[in-house]
Amino acid sequence: MSNEKKLRRAETLSGEIAIPGDKSISHRAVMFGALANGETVIENFLAGADCLSTIACFRQMGVEIEQNGAKVKVSGKGIDSLREPEELLDVGNSGTTTRLMLGILAGRPFHACIIGDESIAKRPMTRVTDPLREMGASIDGRQNGNYTPISIRGGTLKGLDYVSPVASAQVKSAILLAGLQAKNEKTRVTEPHKSRDHTERMLRAFGVEVKENDRSAEIIGGQSLKAASIQVPGDISSAAFFLVAGAIVPDSTITLKNVGINPTRTGIIEVLKKMGADLTIKEKGSHAHEPVADLTISASELKGTVISGELIPRLIDEIPVIALLATQAEGETIIKDASELKVKETNRIDTVVQELKKLGADIEPTDDGMIIRGKQALRTSASVSSHGDHRIGMMLAVAALITEGEVSLSGHEAINVSYPQFFEHLNQLADKKSGSARLA
Repeated sequence: MSNEKKLRRAETLSGEIAIPGDKSISHRAVMFGALANGETVIENFLAGADCLSTIACFRQMGVEIEQNGAKVKVSGKGIDSLREPEELLDVGNSGTTTRLMLGILAGRPFHACIIGDESIAKRPMTRVTDPLREMGASIDGRQNGNYTPISIRGGTLKGLDYVSPVASAQVKSAILLAGLQAKNEKTRVTEPHKSRDHTERMLRAFGVEVKENDRSAEIIGGQSLKAASIQVPGDISSAAFFLVAGAIVPDSTITLKNVGINPTRTGIIEVLKKMGADLTIKEKGSHAHEPVADLTISASELKGTVISGELIPRLIDEIPVIALLATQAEGETIIKDASELKVKETNRIDTVVQELKKLGADIEPTDDGMIIRGKQALRTSASVSSHGDHRIGMMLAVAALITEGEVSLSGHEAINVSYPQFFEHLNQLADKKSGSARLA
Protein backbone atom coordinates (compact mmCIF):
# COMPACT_ATOMS: atom_id res chain seq x y z
CA MET A 1 0.00 0.00 0.00
CA SER A 2 1.28 3.46 -0.86
CA ASN A 3 0.67 4.83 2.65
CA GLU A 4 2.81 2.14 4.31
CA LYS A 5 6.32 2.97 5.43
CA LYS A 6 8.84 0.19 4.79
CA LEU A 7 11.26 -0.19 7.69
CA ARG A 8 14.40 -2.29 8.00
CA ARG A 9 16.88 -3.48 10.58
CA ALA A 10 19.66 -1.15 11.81
CA GLU A 11 23.22 -2.40 12.35
CA THR A 12 23.79 0.20 15.06
CA LEU A 13 22.70 3.68 16.22
CA SER A 14 25.06 6.52 17.06
CA GLY A 15 25.13 10.30 17.45
CA GLU A 16 23.07 12.89 19.27
CA ILE A 17 19.69 14.53 18.71
CA ALA A 18 17.63 17.28 20.34
CA ILE A 19 14.26 15.84 21.32
CA PRO A 20 11.28 18.08 20.38
CA GLY A 21 9.54 20.09 23.07
CA ASP A 22 7.45 18.38 25.72
CA LYS A 23 3.85 17.98 24.56
CA SER A 24 2.29 18.37 28.02
CA ILE A 25 4.30 21.52 28.75
CA SER A 26 3.68 23.02 25.29
CA HIS A 27 -0.10 22.67 25.73
CA ARG A 28 -0.01 24.32 29.15
CA ALA A 29 2.29 27.15 28.07
CA VAL A 30 -0.19 28.21 25.38
CA MET A 31 -3.23 27.83 27.67
CA PHE A 32 -1.72 29.69 30.61
CA GLY A 33 -0.32 32.38 28.32
CA ALA A 34 -3.85 32.85 26.98
CA LEU A 35 -5.16 33.34 30.55
CA ALA A 36 -2.32 35.66 31.64
CA ASN A 37 -1.87 39.40 31.36
CA GLY A 38 0.93 40.34 28.96
CA GLU A 39 2.98 38.65 26.23
CA THR A 40 4.13 35.10 26.91
CA VAL A 41 7.03 33.88 24.76
CA ILE A 42 7.42 30.11 24.34
CA GLU A 43 10.65 28.59 22.96
CA ASN A 44 11.04 24.96 21.77
CA PHE A 45 7.25 24.62 21.45
CA LEU A 46 6.16 21.26 20.04
CA ALA A 47 4.53 22.13 16.71
CA GLY A 48 2.78 18.75 16.54
CA ALA A 49 -0.88 18.27 15.63
CA ASP A 50 -2.12 18.08 19.24
CA CYS A 51 -0.51 21.32 20.40
CA LEU A 52 -1.59 23.11 17.22
CA SER A 53 -5.17 22.10 18.13
CA THR A 54 -4.74 23.95 21.43
CA ILE A 55 -3.56 27.09 19.60
CA ALA A 56 -6.51 26.89 17.19
CA CYS A 57 -9.05 26.56 20.01
CA PHE A 58 -7.75 29.57 21.94
CA ARG A 59 -7.58 31.68 18.78
CA GLN A 60 -11.28 30.90 18.35
CA MET A 61 -11.84 32.41 21.81
CA GLY A 62 -10.21 35.67 20.76
CA VAL A 63 -6.61 35.14 21.92
CA GLU A 64 -3.90 36.53 19.65
CA ILE A 65 -1.27 33.81 19.13
CA GLU A 66 1.69 34.06 16.76
CA GLN A 67 3.37 30.76 15.93
CA ASN A 68 6.51 30.37 13.87
CA GLY A 69 7.77 26.80 14.10
CA ALA A 70 9.02 26.18 17.64
CA LYS A 71 8.57 29.81 18.75
CA VAL A 72 5.17 31.04 19.95
CA LYS A 73 4.02 34.44 21.25
CA VAL A 74 0.73 34.57 23.16
CA SER A 75 -0.75 38.02 23.77
CA GLY A 76 -2.86 37.44 26.87
CA LYS A 77 -5.37 39.89 28.29
CA GLY A 78 -6.45 37.88 31.31
CA ILE A 79 -8.97 35.08 31.73
CA ASP A 80 -11.94 37.46 31.54
CA SER A 81 -10.99 38.41 27.98
CA LEU A 82 -11.86 34.97 26.58
CA ARG A 83 -14.93 35.24 24.38
CA GLU A 84 -17.60 32.82 23.25
CA PRO A 85 -16.41 30.87 20.17
CA GLU A 86 -18.63 31.24 17.11
CA GLU A 87 -17.94 27.69 15.93
CA LEU A 88 -17.22 24.26 17.42
CA LEU A 89 -13.88 23.91 19.24
CA ASP A 90 -12.15 21.05 17.40
CA VAL A 91 -9.48 19.39 19.58
CA GLY A 92 -8.45 16.87 16.92
CA ASN A 93 -6.77 13.92 18.68
CA SER A 94 -5.82 15.80 21.85
CA GLY A 95 -7.14 14.52 25.17
CA THR A 96 -5.06 17.14 27.01
CA THR A 97 -6.70 19.99 25.09
CA THR A 98 -10.15 18.52 25.74
CA ARG A 99 -9.87 17.97 29.48
CA LEU A 100 -7.83 21.04 30.47
CA MET A 101 -9.95 23.32 28.31
CA LEU A 102 -13.09 21.96 30.00
CA GLY A 103 -11.61 23.13 33.32
CA ILE A 104 -11.01 26.62 31.91
CA LEU A 105 -14.44 26.82 30.21
CA ALA A 106 -16.18 25.70 33.42
CA GLY A 107 -15.82 29.19 34.86
CA ARG A 108 -16.42 31.23 31.70
CA PRO A 109 -19.84 32.91 31.34
CA PHE A 110 -20.56 31.63 27.84
CA HIS A 111 -21.40 28.51 25.84
CA ALA A 112 -18.92 26.34 23.95
CA CYS A 113 -19.05 22.94 22.27
CA ILE A 114 -16.01 20.65 22.00
CA ILE A 115 -15.57 18.03 19.28
CA GLY A 116 -12.63 15.86 18.23
CA ASP A 117 -11.69 12.96 15.99
CA GLU A 118 -12.95 9.36 16.17
CA SER A 119 -10.43 8.46 18.87
CA ILE A 120 -11.40 11.39 21.12
CA ALA A 121 -15.07 10.43 20.69
CA LYS A 122 -14.28 7.12 22.48
CA ARG A 123 -12.31 8.57 25.41
CA PRO A 124 -14.17 8.91 28.76
CA MET A 125 -14.81 12.42 30.01
CA THR A 126 -17.05 12.00 33.09
CA ARG A 127 -13.87 11.76 35.18
CA VAL A 128 -13.60 15.50 34.41
CA THR A 129 -17.18 16.56 33.72
CA ASP A 130 -18.60 15.12 36.96
CA PRO A 131 -16.38 17.14 39.33
CA LEU A 132 -16.77 20.26 37.14
CA ARG A 133 -20.55 19.93 37.46
CA GLU A 134 -20.12 19.72 41.23
CA MET A 135 -18.29 23.04 41.05
CA GLY A 136 -21.17 24.68 39.17
CA ALA A 137 -20.60 24.22 35.42
CA SER A 138 -23.46 23.15 33.15
CA ILE A 139 -22.25 20.30 30.91
CA ASP A 140 -23.96 17.94 28.49
CA GLY A 141 -22.87 15.57 25.76
CA ARG A 142 -23.18 12.00 24.55
CA GLN A 143 -23.99 9.59 27.38
CA ASN A 144 -24.60 12.45 29.80
CA GLY A 145 -21.32 14.18 29.04
CA ASN A 146 -19.05 11.13 28.98
CA TYR A 147 -18.15 11.46 25.29
CA THR A 148 -17.67 14.26 22.78
CA PRO A 149 -19.30 16.29 21.38
CA ILE A 150 -19.51 18.01 24.79
CA SER A 151 -21.44 21.21 25.37
CA ILE A 152 -20.45 23.42 28.29
CA ARG A 153 -21.85 26.64 29.71
CA GLY A 154 -19.62 28.01 32.43
CA GLY A 155 -20.81 29.80 35.49
CA THR A 156 -19.96 30.99 38.96
CA LEU A 157 -17.90 28.20 40.48
CA LYS A 158 -17.42 27.06 44.05
CA GLY A 159 -14.34 25.36 45.48
CA LEU A 160 -14.14 21.57 45.68
CA ASP A 161 -12.25 19.08 47.83
CA TYR A 162 -12.05 16.22 45.34
CA VAL A 163 -10.72 12.70 45.89
CA SER A 164 -9.98 11.34 42.44
CA PRO A 165 -10.39 7.60 41.82
CA VAL A 166 -7.59 7.78 39.21
CA ALA A 167 -4.10 9.31 39.22
CA SER A 168 -4.52 11.56 36.18
CA ALA A 169 -2.77 14.85 35.51
CA GLN A 170 -5.55 15.80 33.10
CA VAL A 171 -8.26 15.33 35.74
CA LYS A 172 -6.22 17.14 38.40
CA SER A 173 -5.37 20.01 36.03
CA ALA A 174 -8.95 20.51 34.86
CA ILE A 175 -10.18 20.81 38.45
CA LEU A 176 -7.35 23.15 39.49
CA LEU A 177 -7.99 25.39 36.46
CA ALA A 178 -11.67 25.53 37.40
CA GLY A 179 -10.69 26.17 41.03
CA LEU A 180 -8.59 29.12 39.91
CA GLN A 181 -11.91 30.75 38.94
CA ALA A 182 -13.73 30.01 42.24
CA LYS A 183 -12.96 33.36 43.86
CA ASN A 184 -11.49 33.22 47.36
CA GLU A 185 -12.36 29.53 47.70
CA LYS A 186 -10.00 26.59 48.12
CA THR A 187 -9.95 23.71 45.65
CA ARG A 188 -7.98 20.56 46.43
CA VAL A 189 -7.44 17.39 44.41
CA THR A 190 -6.21 14.21 46.11
CA GLU A 191 -5.07 11.22 44.01
CA PRO A 192 -4.30 7.55 44.75
CA HIS A 193 -0.73 8.23 43.50
CA LYS A 194 0.86 11.51 42.48
CA SER A 195 0.39 12.15 38.76
CA ARG A 196 2.60 14.41 36.64
CA ASP A 197 2.78 17.92 38.07
CA HIS A 198 3.44 20.16 35.05
CA THR A 199 0.34 22.25 35.82
CA GLU A 200 1.45 23.00 39.38
CA ARG A 201 4.98 23.91 38.27
CA MET A 202 3.86 26.10 35.39
CA LEU A 203 1.19 27.91 37.41
CA ARG A 204 4.04 28.98 39.72
CA ALA A 205 6.00 30.21 36.68
CA PHE A 206 2.95 32.37 35.87
CA GLY A 207 2.84 33.77 39.41
CA VAL A 208 0.10 31.57 40.94
CA GLU A 209 0.51 30.04 44.39
CA VAL A 210 -0.13 26.27 44.48
CA LYS A 211 0.32 24.04 47.53
CA GLU A 212 1.29 20.38 47.18
CA ASN A 213 2.00 17.32 49.26
CA ASP A 214 2.64 13.70 48.28
CA ARG A 215 -0.81 13.03 46.80
CA SER A 216 -2.68 16.34 46.69
CA ALA A 217 -2.55 19.81 45.17
CA GLU A 218 -4.59 22.83 46.19
CA ILE A 219 -5.23 26.33 44.93
CA ILE A 220 -7.07 29.45 46.14
CA GLY A 221 -9.39 30.92 43.50
CA GLY A 222 -9.20 34.47 42.21
CA GLN A 223 -5.43 34.60 41.57
CA SER A 224 -4.40 36.15 38.25
CA LEU A 225 -1.67 34.91 35.92
CA LYS A 226 1.26 37.09 34.81
CA ALA A 227 2.93 36.53 31.43
CA ALA A 228 6.11 34.44 31.46
CA SER A 229 8.97 33.29 29.25
CA ILE A 230 8.85 29.52 28.86
CA GLN A 231 11.67 27.34 27.51
CA VAL A 232 10.05 23.97 26.88
CA PRO A 233 12.34 21.01 27.68
CA GLY A 234 12.57 18.00 25.38
CA ASP A 235 9.71 15.53 25.87
CA ILE A 236 10.79 12.49 27.90
CA SER A 237 7.87 10.50 26.47
CA SER A 238 9.33 11.08 22.98
CA ALA A 239 12.87 10.48 24.26
CA ALA A 240 11.71 7.08 25.58
CA PHE A 241 11.61 5.62 22.06
CA PHE A 242 15.25 6.50 21.44
CA LEU A 243 16.28 5.44 24.94
CA VAL A 244 14.84 1.99 24.19
CA ALA A 245 16.34 1.96 20.68
CA GLY A 246 19.79 2.76 22.09
CA ALA A 247 19.42 0.02 24.71
CA ILE A 248 18.38 -2.77 22.30
CA VAL A 249 20.11 -2.09 18.95
CA PRO A 250 23.57 -3.74 19.15
CA ASP A 251 26.69 -1.59 19.71
CA SER A 252 24.67 1.63 19.94
CA THR A 253 25.46 4.81 21.90
CA ILE A 254 23.22 7.85 21.50
CA THR A 255 22.81 11.13 23.39
CA LEU A 256 19.50 12.96 23.75
CA LYS A 257 19.92 16.67 24.52
CA ASN A 258 17.93 18.85 26.95
CA VAL A 259 15.33 16.29 28.00
CA GLY A 260 12.89 17.15 30.79
CA ILE A 261 13.45 14.93 33.83
CA ASN A 262 10.49 16.00 35.95
CA PRO A 263 10.34 13.39 38.77
CA THR A 264 6.67 12.67 37.99
CA ARG A 265 7.72 11.60 34.47
CA THR A 266 10.95 9.64 34.98
CA GLY A 267 9.43 6.17 35.39
CA ILE A 268 11.07 5.14 32.10
CA ILE A 269 14.50 6.01 33.54
CA GLU A 270 13.81 3.91 36.66
CA VAL A 271 12.69 0.95 34.53
CA LEU A 272 15.78 1.16 32.33
CA LYS A 273 17.99 1.17 35.43
CA LYS A 274 16.07 -1.76 37.01
CA MET A 275 16.57 -3.74 33.81
CA GLY A 276 20.32 -3.03 33.75
CA ALA A 277 20.54 -0.46 30.96
CA ASP A 278 23.73 1.56 30.47
CA LEU A 279 22.31 5.06 31.02
CA THR A 280 24.11 8.30 31.98
CA ILE A 281 22.25 11.41 33.15
CA LYS A 282 23.99 14.80 32.94
CA GLU A 283 21.82 17.36 34.72
CA LYS A 284 21.69 20.87 33.24
CA GLY A 285 19.59 22.97 35.62
CA SER A 286 15.93 23.83 35.03
CA HIS A 287 13.63 25.73 32.67
CA ALA A 288 10.39 27.25 34.08
CA HIS A 289 10.61 25.06 37.22
CA GLU A 290 11.25 21.92 35.07
CA PRO A 291 14.58 20.05 35.53
CA VAL A 292 16.52 19.24 32.34
CA ALA A 293 19.35 16.81 31.47
CA ASP A 294 21.30 15.24 28.62
CA LEU A 295 20.72 11.47 28.52
CA THR A 296 23.26 9.04 27.03
CA ILE A 297 22.23 5.42 26.47
CA SER A 298 24.31 2.47 25.23
CA ALA A 299 23.31 -1.07 24.30
CA SER A 300 23.66 -3.57 27.15
CA GLU A 301 22.39 -6.87 28.52
CA LEU A 302 18.94 -6.41 30.07
CA LYS A 303 16.93 -8.41 32.60
CA GLY A 304 13.17 -8.70 33.15
CA THR A 305 11.37 -6.91 35.98
CA VAL A 306 7.97 -6.12 37.49
CA ILE A 307 6.42 -2.71 36.74
CA SER A 308 3.45 -1.79 38.94
CA GLY A 309 1.91 0.46 41.59
CA GLU A 310 2.86 4.11 41.94
CA LEU A 311 5.42 3.78 39.12
CA ILE A 312 2.62 3.37 36.54
CA PRO A 313 1.34 7.01 36.44
CA ARG A 314 4.95 8.12 35.92
CA LEU A 315 5.38 6.08 32.73
CA ILE A 316 1.85 5.43 31.45
CA ASP A 317 2.63 6.82 27.96
CA GLU A 318 5.89 4.86 27.72
CA ILE A 319 4.41 1.40 28.37
CA PRO A 320 4.12 0.46 24.65
CA VAL A 321 7.87 0.95 24.12
CA ILE A 322 8.68 -0.60 27.53
CA ALA A 323 6.88 -3.73 26.31
CA LEU A 324 9.23 -3.78 23.32
CA LEU A 325 12.21 -3.26 25.64
CA ALA A 326 11.07 -6.27 27.67
CA THR A 327 11.15 -8.55 24.62
CA GLN A 328 14.95 -8.03 24.61
CA ALA A 329 15.46 -8.66 28.35
CA GLU A 330 16.38 -12.04 29.85
CA GLY A 331 13.45 -13.55 31.77
CA GLU A 332 9.91 -12.39 32.33
CA THR A 333 8.62 -8.81 32.62
CA ILE A 334 5.21 -8.21 34.19
CA ILE A 335 3.34 -4.92 33.75
CA LYS A 336 0.31 -4.51 36.03
CA ASP A 337 -1.96 -1.83 37.58
CA ALA A 338 -2.11 -0.23 34.11
CA SER A 339 -5.82 -0.52 33.22
CA GLU A 340 -5.65 3.21 32.32
CA LEU A 341 -4.04 2.03 29.06
CA LYS A 342 -7.46 0.85 27.88
CA VAL A 343 -8.73 4.44 27.54
CA LYS A 344 -5.80 6.03 25.72
CA GLU A 345 -5.77 6.80 21.96
CA THR A 346 -6.36 3.06 21.54
CA ASN A 347 -6.74 0.20 24.01
CA ARG A 348 -2.98 0.09 24.33
CA ILE A 349 -2.88 -3.26 26.14
CA ASP A 350 -4.59 -5.17 23.33
CA THR A 351 -2.97 -3.15 20.55
CA VAL A 352 0.61 -3.55 21.82
CA VAL A 353 0.15 -7.30 22.26
CA GLN A 354 -1.50 -7.75 18.86
CA GLU A 355 1.16 -5.83 16.94
CA LEU A 356 4.27 -7.18 18.72
CA LYS A 357 3.00 -10.75 18.27
CA LYS A 358 3.04 -10.15 14.51
CA LEU A 359 6.82 -9.65 14.80
CA GLY A 360 7.33 -12.82 16.85
CA ALA A 361 7.24 -11.47 20.41
CA ASP A 362 6.19 -13.79 23.28
CA ILE A 363 3.66 -11.48 24.93
CA GLU A 364 0.18 -11.87 26.39
CA PRO A 365 -2.40 -9.41 27.73
CA THR A 366 -3.82 -9.35 31.26
CA ASP A 367 -6.75 -7.37 32.65
CA ASP A 368 -4.49 -4.54 33.79
CA GLY A 369 -1.28 -4.96 31.80
CA MET A 370 0.76 -7.63 30.05
CA ILE A 371 3.35 -10.37 30.50
CA ILE A 372 6.40 -10.37 28.20
CA ARG A 373 8.88 -13.24 27.98
CA GLY A 374 12.38 -12.49 26.69
CA LYS A 375 14.94 -12.62 25.33
CA GLN A 376 13.00 -12.99 22.11
CA ALA A 377 14.47 -12.37 18.66
CA LEU A 378 12.01 -10.53 16.40
CA ARG A 379 12.22 -12.39 13.12
CA THR A 380 8.98 -12.00 11.21
CA SER A 381 8.47 -9.78 8.19
CA ALA A 382 5.04 -8.33 8.75
CA SER A 383 2.56 -5.55 8.06
CA VAL A 384 1.85 -3.71 11.30
CA SER A 385 -0.39 -0.76 12.15
CA SER A 386 -0.29 2.21 14.50
CA HIS A 387 -4.10 2.01 14.78
CA GLY A 388 -3.96 5.81 14.60
CA ASP A 389 -1.98 5.95 17.88
CA HIS A 390 1.29 7.93 17.73
CA ARG A 391 2.98 5.97 20.51
CA ILE A 392 2.13 2.59 18.97
CA GLY A 393 3.49 3.84 15.64
CA MET A 394 6.82 4.95 17.12
CA MET A 395 7.16 1.74 19.15
CA LEU A 396 6.71 -0.37 16.00
CA ALA A 397 9.26 1.73 14.09
CA VAL A 398 11.80 1.06 16.87
CA ALA A 399 10.87 -2.65 16.82
CA ALA A 400 11.69 -2.71 13.10
CA LEU A 401 15.28 -1.71 13.97
CA ILE A 402 15.85 -5.18 15.51
CA THR A 403 13.54 -7.26 13.30
CA GLU A 404 15.04 -9.61 10.70
CA GLY A 405 12.90 -8.94 7.68
CA GLU A 406 11.06 -5.93 6.34
CA VAL A 407 8.36 -4.30 8.46
CA SER A 408 5.57 -2.36 6.72
CA LEU A 409 4.03 0.24 9.00
CA SER A 410 0.62 1.67 8.13
CA GLY A 411 -0.83 4.71 9.89
CA HIS A 412 2.61 6.24 10.43
CA GLU A 413 1.05 9.70 9.95
CA ALA A 414 -0.26 9.46 13.54
CA ILE A 415 3.31 10.06 14.76
CA ASN A 416 2.96 13.73 13.72
CA VAL A 417 0.72 14.23 16.77
CA SER A 418 3.76 14.36 19.06
CA TYR A 419 6.96 13.93 17.03
CA PRO A 420 6.89 15.27 13.44
CA GLN A 421 10.70 14.78 13.02
CA PHE A 422 10.69 11.19 14.31
CA PHE A 423 11.77 9.40 11.12
CA GLU A 424 14.27 12.13 10.27
CA HIS A 425 15.92 11.63 13.68
CA LEU A 426 15.78 7.84 13.32
CA ASN A 427 17.61 8.02 10.00
CA GLN A 428 20.13 10.47 11.47
CA LEU A 429 21.12 7.96 14.16
CA ALA A 430 20.93 4.79 12.07
CA ASP A 431 23.90 3.27 10.32
CA LYS A 432 23.44 4.53 6.76
CA LYS A 433 24.44 1.12 5.34
CA SER A 434 21.36 -0.44 6.93
CA GLY A 435 18.89 1.90 5.22
CA SER A 436 16.92 1.73 8.43
CA ALA A 437 13.56 3.44 8.68
CA ARG A 438 13.63 4.62 5.08
CA LEU A 439 10.84 4.26 2.53
CA ALA A 440 11.54 1.23 0.39
